[in-house]
Amino acid sequence: MTPAIPAMDLERAEARLPRWMMALGAAGTLGILASAHLRFAAGFALGAGTGILNYHWLHHIVEALVNAGTARPPKTALAKVIVRYPLLFAGVYLFYRSGWLPFEAVLAGFFVPVGGVLIEALALLRRGWAGS
Repeated sequence: MTPAIPAMDLERAEARLPRWMMALGAAGTLGILASAHLRFAAGFALGAGTGILNYHWLHHIVEALVNAGTARPPKTALAKVIVRYPLLFAGVYLFYRSGWLPFEAVLAGFFVPVGGVLIEALALLRRGWAGS
């Protein structure tokens, strides 16, 4: 077996991250639905979707800044930098004050990207141990 080029391996890992996040969000939502907690499942799904969207925006921002070099980054990247956290805090505040969906469920969904990163890290560790 030939060793993989580290940059290529990181690109593949980066491509797998959104799939892990979507799978974890879907599995969590379906698991909560199976326990017949509909409002909690809706809150978790909303939080997971928001967390994944936040990851995509952050990825776009970092990619635009890295690829910009000496040129000016695109205006969409700047808009996402400015809008990201105020929008997130406004959404959290809305669900906290209104009680429309369980606040804890929305917060738990926000951590789905962290779970996706941990799953990918474990997969990379397993591949590294298997290759040595």
